[in-house]
Amino acid sequence: MDWFLEPFALGFQQRALLGGLIAGVMASIVGVWLVLRGMSFFGDAFVHGVLPGIAAAVVLDFSPYVGAAIAAVVMVAGIAFVHHTTTLKEDTGIGLLFVGMLALGVVIISRSESYTGSLTGILFGDVLGVTREDLITQAVLAALVVVGSLALYRPLLVLAFSPQKAEALGMRPKLVHGLLLALIAIAVIGSFQSVGTLLIFGLLVGPPATAALVARTIPRMIVYSLAISAVSVWLGLLLSYHLGTAGSATMAMVPITAFFIVLGVTRLRTRTTRTGRSSALLDPLAKEHR
Repeated sequence: MDWFLEPFALGFQQRALLGGLIAGVMASIVGVWLVLRGMSFFGDAFVHGVLPGIAAAVVLDFSPYVGAAIAAVVMVAGIAFVHHTTTLKEDTGIGLLFVGMLALGVVIISRSESYTGSLTGILFGDVLGVTREDLITQAVLAALVVVGSLALYRPLLVLAFSPQKAEALGMRPKLVHGLLLALIAIAVIGSFQSVGTLLIFGLLVGPPATAALVARTIPRMIVYSLAISAVSVWLGLLLSYHLGTAGSATMAMVPITAFFIVLGVTRLRTRTTRTGRSSALLDPLAKEHR
């Protein structure tokens, strides 16, 4: 029992667990819609897009949450500008901003005297350094994500399967899409302290993608995603403590590993079921020829 309790005995360890769980809630909820709409590449680019804002906040000494929010707006505006003013597809703008914003963030943070430490903290998080103030901020942002997701559930559901139907029903798909981007931004901004801007993508896509393999309805997918995210955070911190690995990275790795395990199991089960059905069909034919 001590093996399970020891990693969470101290106050900073408990704050790390709570911060990770809050980050997981935000990421896994909005991640469901990313997966359903095939926007995973956008999500990956988006988590890199906030880097310049956080880097500028570190260098200029202002709130990293404000910096991340400004960078998120610039990221979305840049993608829209490329898409609407050229004949290029949206993924081209996403790719350009993905690399550009990441490079700009590294350039800005290189101006800091503590370049290596600051960059590592922003990219990979500092889950064991989460403070009470961070938890309060995270909780407020998580509440916004949860309330927003509940309020937009029906429009997001229709938009995920048929933008044309959403338009026909008067659900204003462009507005709904914009609000979804805002929820993603809030989730990323509220999670970078615990998981980091690079590794949050593991919690953003890993739990929903795993849930999609076993869930038959959207509500179940959301519930499974939340459960997988919570287990990933807990197990990641547990393994990190006993193995001496980076906490944020281990948390992000667990749901990705879980995805491939579940995928392998479901594939094996499908093949076994097909083999059983084939045998059931062939048995009567074999008896007839005897």
